[in-house]
Amino acid sequence: MAEDRTARMTPEERRVIFASSLGTVFEWYDFYLYGSLAAIISVQFFSGVNPTAGFIFALLAFAAGFAVRPFGAIVFGRLGDLVGRKYTFLVTILIMGVATFIVGLLPNYETIGFAAPAILIALRLAQGLALGGEYGGAAIYVAEHAPHAKRGAYTSWIQTTATLGLFLSLLVILGCRLSMDKESFESWGWRIPFLLSIVLLGISVWIRLRLNESPLFQRMKAEGTLSKAPLTESFARWGNLKIVIIALVGLTAGQAVVWYTGQFYALFFLTQVLKVDSQTANILIGGALLVGVPFFVIFGALSDRIGRKPIILAGCLLAALTYFPLFSALTHYANPALEAAQERAPVVVVADSAACSFQFNPVGTSAFTTPCDVAKSELAKRGIPYSNAELRAGEETRIEVGSIAVPSFDASDDAGGEARAAFAAALTLALTEAGYPLAADLAAINYPMVVLILFILVLYVTMVYGPIAAMLVELFPTRIRYTSMSLPYHIGNGWFGGFLPTVSFAIVAATGNLYSGLWYPVAIAAMTFVVGLIFVPETKDRALHPEEG
Repeated sequence: MAEDRTARMTPEERRVIFASSLGTVFEWYDFYLYGSLAAIISVQFFSGVNPTAGFIFALLAFAAGFAVRPFGAIVFGRLGDLVGRKYTFLVTILIMGVATFIVGLLPNYETIGFAAPAILIALRLAQGLALGGEYGGAAIYVAEHAPHAKRGAYTSWIQTTATLGLFLSLLVILGCRLSMDKESFESWGWRIPFLLSIVLLGISVWIRLRLNESPLFQRMKAEGTLSKAPLTESFARWGNLKIVIIALVGLTAGQAVVWYTGQFYALFFLTQVLKVDSQTANILIGGALLVGVPFFVIFGALSDRIGRKPIILAGCLLAALTYFPLFSALTHYANPALEAAQERAPVVVVADSAACSFQFNPVGTSAFTTPCDVAKSELAKRGIPYSNAELRAGEETRIEVGSIAVPSFDASDDAGGEARAAFAAALTLALTEAGYPLAADLAAINYPMVVLILFILVLYVTMVYGPIAAMLVELFPTRIRYTSMSLPYHIGNGWFGGFLPTVSFAIVAATGNLYSGLWYPVAIAAMTFVVGLIFVPETKDRALHPEEG
């Protein structure tokens, strides 16, 4: 018999959604604090190396949390299928909360030396493992409590949590910044958001302790049908492994890059490329998130009526087709002076391509000293877009800013740094004369249009993310659901999505094109659209248990 889609949510269902979502919001808050404060953390914990290498180490420590998420999915997914959903995501939130609180107490490099970054990285790994088990538990717990015809609407509340966690972390950081001077915040005030997590942890644990186990898990336990080897059933049997692979390539990979482009890469683009100050950029992103959050639930509920697949794939397709014009429009409205300077006086690096390196050096051991490397690194450091031209015989390596040529130099012969200082001064003069701004003019920003563009990017996020929890839950059988769905979700979001800023930045640095980094999310989103269209089944009418009506 069909269920009444208009029936009101019961108090028990409301409590399940609230408890699961609230705890997950706090967990995402903990996870994103680090990324939002990476620049300060690099100074506090990686000051034993040069500033550039220190920032790279800080970003790598942030990425480490993403890298281990699939392993957390395996560990806690297995536990969830063997022991239960409730107790597993109690463990994950305890690990996350305690690790975050310890970051707030951790002495810096100047106090305890190399032990500081070592402990910090260990804490980040613990957070990543915990997050790998959290999402699957929360999504499954809500789905297995939800009425058959409202599974998309109910689980979509879980989908709001990552965005709300990011929003909460930005809000707390902004509040701390505004309540003290810059020096105090960078010295000790940055610890306050981490320390506050202990309060959030206490609230989350108290609420989750009051919940009952998932009814479907209780039924399987009573029937004696629990899986004895969920890892084997999930990944060693082709029938289920095939679904895991399809879920990764045809759903979560595209969903992940759309999510990270619409929120993280958009923030990076505003601050690093368009030179909008971080406080203004956070407020702009926060405004778009605030307006966009209800659409997670709207698209989740819509998926109960028209299906999960068309909404998710439409979001991927729209993203692939419109990212380039949207980010170009963002430049136009956020930093029109930069756009005008590019058109009036384009920057070109004229060099021998064979002498140019791919300047990605995570361990900070390589020195890039050729004239080409010097020119490109200086432009990348300033966030100046450029194109490349091949050097002809007899010419010198140079940067052309419109009609002005700035010769580069070989840094291996510049022990005192005089040549670099002279080169930097000459380049600054050329860029200034050409109208390249040092920072975005806040008075020239078209705030309504920037927020509108950011909202469109967030809207794509809500399309791909709102229905996906219900779809992943419905793809896999109850006895191995926690293990099976967690792995493709966290490979997609932890690897395809989590490394998006790093990959896109490397592409931009190599090409000099402001928008070339977008090829990564465009290609992945397009791949997911094609694979999903052909291979992913619609799941909205599936029962979660053979006896479900």
